[in-house]
Amino acid sequence: MEGTVAVVFLSLLCLASEINGQEAISHISNGDTEREFCIVHNHSWTPLAQSLNSAMEYQLVNMTSSLLCDSSGINASSVMGKALVVMRGNCDFSQKALIAQGLGAMALLIASNKTLTIPSANESEYAKVNISLALMRYKDFLEAWQVFGNEMQVKLYAPPSTKIDPSIAVILLISIGTVVLGGYWSGACERERLNSGASGGGGGGGGESKADSGELSLYSPLKVVIFVALMCGMLVLMYFFYKVLVYVIIVIFCLASASALYSCFDAVMDKIGCGTLRFSVRNWNFSVRSLLLAAVCISISVVWGVYRNEDRWIWILQDLLGIAFCLNFMKTISLSNFKICVILLSLLLVYDVFFVFITPFFTKNGVSIMVQVALGPDASGEKTQGVEIPAEPQPPSEKLPVVMRVPRLLAWAQNLCMMQFSILGYGDIIVPGLLVAYCSRFDVWIKSKRKVYFVSCCIAYFLGMILTFIVMLLSGMGQPALLYLVPFTVITSAVVAGCRGEMKQFWAGTTYQVLDSSREPLLPEKRTDRSVDGERC
Repeated sequence: MEGTVAVVFLSLLCLASEINGQEAISHISNGDTEREFCIVHNHSWTPLAQSLNSAMEYQLVNMTSSLLCDSSGINASSVMGKALVVMRGNCDFSQKALIAQGLGAMALLIASNKTLTIPSANESEYAKVNISLALMRYKDFLEAWQVFGNEMQVKLYAPPSTKIDPSIAVILLISIGTVVLGGYWSGACERERLNSGASGGGGGGGGESKADSGELSLYSPLKVVIFVALMCGMLVLMYFFYKVLVYVIIVIFCLASASALYSCFDAVMDKIGCGTLRFSVRNWNFSVRSLLLAAVCISISVVWGVYRNEDRWIWILQDLLGIAFCLNFMKTISLSNFKICVILLSLLLVYDVFFVFITPFFTKNGVSIMVQVALGPDASGEKTQGVEIPAEPQPPSEKLPVVMRVPRLLAWAQNLCMMQFSILGYGDIIVPGLLVAYCSRFDVWIKSKRKVYFVSCCIAYFLGMILTFIVMLLSGMGQPALLYLVPFTVITSAVVAGCRGEMKQFWAGTTYQVLDSSREPLLPEKRTDRSVDGERC
């Protein structure tokens, strides 16, 4: 069961970050009353004024009965010098804008009953459009129409927003803290096993201790390749059957995160020396502490599952469950040697880059499979077929719970469209974190008092995250973080091992080879007798 969950979630954890939308505000009034609504525009195409005072005011004409894919039946004198509201659908944004511009309109609002997307066009169309263009929720326009009627006056403006937000520092703190704690926890468990004699010999823990503690160890290159291949298959299945599988993933996440949170809380209780009061019912022994922790963890998971689309506060529970999930994953899934680390991280790097940068050439809408799965069905192109006009807003689309989310603090007060988030995929924590955990265990095996491998790998992860954020801020778009984190952590670990003259031991990992049960055990050189006291394979 744990192995299946690991495959499912690792196949979804390396998801690309969403490009931040360019949100703006439509200020609608009639002289006495005023309302503000969310709009989305493309600043590089049709820029808006940066403040309400500097924005031009136009009379707003309701043309939501039209898609404005042609100018037939429209009197140019009725729209000259005004702003239009038309429905989204059937033709490109640029075609609607050129028609409105030809009729003499000064601004165009496109009412959408679907998810708002950044309006864009072919490069050749950009220079032809010189009127303001933005998307607006259809339900927001209905609300304005009921309040103002035909007397609507509109101003469109986009308050400037900075790319650098304190939420980035919070995300960085969460990622670094989780990796450090997860690596430390893995090393502490290894030290406890060695001290208790449960490892059955020198070096890292063998097959029995892993099984007994409920941990899983990846030690075969072939199994790593199969593992990554299953991840690719799972991602492709999510692409084609997203609407069904997303609920399966949500249920699995609730169960896995509740179990992970219990493990984390239980470990903290053991660390602080919290005792357990036990009682028995019909020969069944129960721990009061375990029952209370289980009740709390299940309650938190259920609350998240019920209110998962409440952006204003549910991100706190999602991050809490996510941190616990990542910590428990790093403690449960162990890599037996550096060779396996290099193979796994390299394959996941190729996996990340391929599904982000290569798959757009094969998809119908030009959106990568990774982004499509990360954002759900809403990650589509700008052109839509047909139009629907529901009176009520549609329920929010389901998203995969595989990211840390922190609201953009500087934009908190002016969020009219939706809360803006800085996000980081769990995979950007777990995948390098598995190498950090291995370094921590290796420090235990060689009895390194300074924990040189663990500390060096943590510093490398920190520098890799800093570079990821720098590139993200400079490029203005989300980055596949593994592209930077994998080289930083792998190369740093190899350099440290090479400088210390321990590369051979670091590469091999354990002091004995862990074998498949179907293979014959290795014997010491020049020995044929299998019953050697004190020797285990």
